[in-house]
Amino acid sequence: MAGSTNKSVAEIFETMEYGPTASSNTATAQAWLDRHSRSLGLFINGNFVLPANRQTRSLVDSKGVQVCSTVCAEEEDISQCASSSVNGFKSWSSLNCQQRAKVLLRLVGVLGQHAACVSELCELCEAPCSPSSVVRLLQYYSSWAQLRDTLLSGWTSLGVVEVACSDECSLYSLMTKVLPALAMGNSVIIVPGYCTAPAALLLAQLFIGAGLPAGALNVLTGSDMSLCAQVAQNLSINYVTYCGNKQDGVNLCKASSAFGVPISVSASIGATCPFIIFDTADIDSAVDGVIEAAFKKKKEVHWVLLVQESVLNNVMARLKLRMAGMKSVPLASDGARALVDAVVKEAQNQGAMLICPSDTAPSGAMYPPTVLCGTAPSSPCVVSPAPGPLLPLMTFRTNTEGVTVGNHSPHGMAASIWTEDLTLALETAKSLSVGCVWVNSHSFSDPCLPVFGHKDSGTCTDGGQEGLYHFLRLSSSKTPLPRSSPVSLDYDKFGVAAPTTIIPDDSDPASAPKIYQQFVGGKTCKSVSGGSVAVQSADGTKLLAYCPDGGRKDVRNAVEAATKVQPGWMKKSLSARSQSLYSLAKGLEAKKKDFVASLSTQTGVSAESVDSEVELSIARLNDWAAFCDKMHGGTLPVPNSGCALSIPDPLGVIGIVLPDKNLLLSTVTLLGAAIATGNAVVMVPSQKYPVPTLTLIQVLQLSDLPPGLVSIISGSKDQLTVALANHSVIKGIWYWGTAEGCQYLQNTCTSPLKTLLCQREDEDGDWARCDLAFLEHKWRSAVQWKSVWLPTA
Repeated sequence: MAGSTNKSVAEIFETMEYGPTASSNTATAQAWLDRHSRSLGLFINGNFVLPANRQTRSLVDSKGVQVCSTVCAEEEDISQCASSSVNGFKSWSSLNCQQRAKVLLRLVGVLGQHAACVSELCELCEAPCSPSSVVRLLQYYSSWAQLRDTLLSGWTSLGVVEVACSDECSLYSLMTKVLPALAMGNSVIIVPGYCTAPAALLLAQLFIGAGLPAGALNVLTGSDMSLCAQVAQNLSINYVTYCGNKQDGVNLCKASSAFGVPISVSASIGATCPFIIFDTADIDSAVDGVIEAAFKKKKEVHWVLLVQESVLNNVMARLKLRMAGMKSVPLASDGARALVDAVVKEAQNQGAMLICPSDTAPSGAMYPPTVLCGTAPSSPCVVSPAPGPLLPLMTFRTNTEGVTVGNHSPHGMAASIWTEDLTLALETAKSLSVGCVWVNSHSFSDPCLPVFGHKDSGTCTDGGQEGLYHFLRLSSSKTPLPRSSPVSLDYDKFGVAAPTTIIPDDSDPASAPKIYQQFVGGKTCKSVSGGSVAVQSADGTKLLAYCPDGGRKDVRNAVEAATKVQPGWMKKSLSARSQSLYSLAKGLEAKKKDFVASLSTQTGVSAESVDSEVELSIARLNDWAAFCDKMHGGTLPVPNSGCALSIPDPLGVIGIVLPDKNLLLSTVTLLGAAIATGNAVVMVPSQKYPVPTLTLIQVLQLSDLPPGLVSIISGSKDQLTVALANHSVIKGIWYWGTAEGCQYLQNTCTSPLKTLLCQREDEDGDWARCDLAFLEHKWRSAVQWKSVWLPTA
């Protein structure tokens, strides 16, 4: 048992008990806190600032002992910090790549000198983080800082980035966002959580001491998560990235939606992750792994143990052996104990059997590690895990059923699978809808691994080259990116305006406007409502056509068709997808005259200019056809023994609201990017100029794309945007429209979280660009990344 010293090595090996734990020493961290009188101020412009007349927040450990206090920033402090960050960005971004890389490398030495202080401070604040893991982050991102202009040409820094995290988030998770932002030349404002605030302040001090320009890294602390939203609302902020629990991330998105700042969310805290043991696993290693993962003193995710029925008795016997004599785990409070007791009691009432240590006497804020055997996917202990050392155990019969149960959770953070069958391991890893899969291991992390939270686990890629693009923008003349002014918007009334009544004029049948249909499920059809909208010429003097007035039910039908066909399209070989896109380009070329006439009539642009756009559109489809098997993941250079893979998966079903400019070129650019990566698409044409996109239906009908993969629904842009935003199956929305539309999407697309690509119509899309960075930007917006870690001996 832990703390035992009177047993031989052979006896400990025989009983598989843990050895004694080392006593902790926090003298260095205590001395640093004492130097600041245990009252930590804000860190602004390279110095600690302790403003007067501010509220403070006390940080106490699990024993109720006060560690220190932090200042709660107010609006005046936020303005001062933002101004400092703008100046810091100018200084930091003016350095060349080599100079920025040298500063980050210098930090490795500085952190090595003060590793004890950082480690002890994290221990005091009960937010453990190994300094060596932060050193690895620094080494990795310093090399990317060196190579940014070489390997990421066509991209440039965003400006001022806010990195926020919730109270439960670890220092390591926070730094996985801070360091890539700095490496790409941005300045950073950190808004840390309750436990990470002292360590974040210490690191900021060390960073400035290593040569980071004043203002390039600032830290603001507060009383709760509302500070994150207040900082995001400052017009100097160009981008916000958040890590923590989902609810705080949702609140941040809603509170900041009126201010036009892009936000990405990594909802890593509280996610439910499957731990799958197949009958081909090394059972002893698997049981040892699940105990290490599930019963940590402080963990960011909840594990659910899935065991194949044929080895259930074997696994349970080893669990009983390994858990005998394990110590109780401290809970956050006495209230948490009550929650855990209620969950355990309900699980027992539903027939669950408990596996726990023989000593279950501890009371108060302590609870013994407990396995709940025989739970169901709908049990409260699985759906809403209690904050304690509980491990639900479920069984499955076949490999396919194991994957199905593993994908039952609304979260998609990570999974651990245990099998000695490599083929089964890779097939399972590919089928699980999670961002990271560990084979015969768990909780391995490295900055080279790109991890994208699938489903409700976020909209942000952390790690790897893929994660750098969140902190970059396409090179353009606009520096920095423009921000929207706050708009007063009634979300309940957005997109519900009554349609305009149309009375067809049949006085002259020969000159009657053409009637178009929309495209749903591979067939042309009228809108479900039966209504139509009138399409005027560019000068507004002539009625050109009648188009369907689509709505929510049309979107529903389109998504139903898309979900049936998208899995098959995703599994198609890359060369087969490529040939389908080449065929689509040929079909567009065959109808070139029709598109030239349609575009010229609809927009009033000269035939010569329109002809050039059609040629570019044909070339763009050919580009996407060529891209199909050129852009992909691969193996990753992890420092440990083993093999890591990065895999780009399609998002699923994407809703696209098209712009009013470059009608055909923008349509095929976005359509090609989405289907080349394996997605299905529901497209909404320009409300002002829908005819060219509806003309594309003729080409789609003659193509070999699966029916339902692409749907086109015309009508009110706002009304259809609302329908796309509120459909739970749609995984991403690409929107070109009004500031109100962008605001609505950011406020609404949070349950479940959707990947957003929003741009105001008055911003130039520069659709004629054909460089790699432009195409890469669209391609990366259509995929979600998955990392697979395969350890070796």
